[in-house]
Amino acid sequence: MVRKILVVDDEAVLLDTISYNLEQAGYQVTKAADGLSALDAARTETPDLVILDIMLPGIDGLEVCRQLRRERLTAVVPIIMLTAKGDEIDKVVGLEVGADDYMTKPFGRRELLARVRALLRRADYPITNSGNQDTTNNRQESLPRRKDLHSGDLSIDQAGRRVTNRGQNIELQPKQFDLLTYLVRNRGTVLTRDQLLHHVWGYDYAGDTRTVDVHIRWLREKLEEEAANPKLIQTVRGVGYVFRG
Repeated sequence: MVRKILVVDDEAVLLDTISYNLEQAGYQVTKAADGLSALDAARTETPDLVILDIMLPGIDGLEVCRQLRRERLTAVVPIIMLTAKGDEIDKVVGLEVGADDYMTKPFGRRELLARVRALLRRADYPITNSGNQDTTNNRQESLPRRKDLHSGDLSIDQAGRRVTNRGQNIELQPKQFDLLTYLVRNRGTVLTRDQLLHHVWGYDYAGDTRTVDVHIRWLREKLEEEAANPKLIQTVRGVGYVFRG
């Protein structure tokens, strides 16, 4: 099955270059040059992945990302955001509004394709191997159902991709869920940021570990009684993170 990718950028040369590289790799590409066109294309084309520039005319990429995350058809579609070099705040905000990953311009063809493949692979085979019932991915139906995970007041329904903590349902973005599940499955083991990037995001190289730090902060805000004094997900200075629940 040919995977569909929506590419959104108002720089015509970059838009054409990204689209060409993706098409040469076997993907079907839809292009958009502004926020409104991107929303329309996402709703009508139902892409498997979105590559979205932050700086767009009209509705910017951050608002496009927010709206896509609120809509049923695109709520779990992987989104890679494109940012200008050095715009650290844009990267963090992009992750906070629901992007799965970001790339800093300029970037090479190999990095682009590696990140696209990694996110599509994780979308097809989530780290929980739970099968998200996507009708385009019937291969998952034959995968064994994983048992629920429990740690104190925390419960993770891997098949249903649901989390409860202290009796309350916790809403998590797809990558937040995958990260939490991996941490809990490896409780007591100190995991480096590069390990988490590899196993949760699927990168085969050392990526930008800021992605991990931001997702850890979100999990703490949603799960810990005191996010500033975490008991469940602890930092091991100079190494990474460990789940102590």
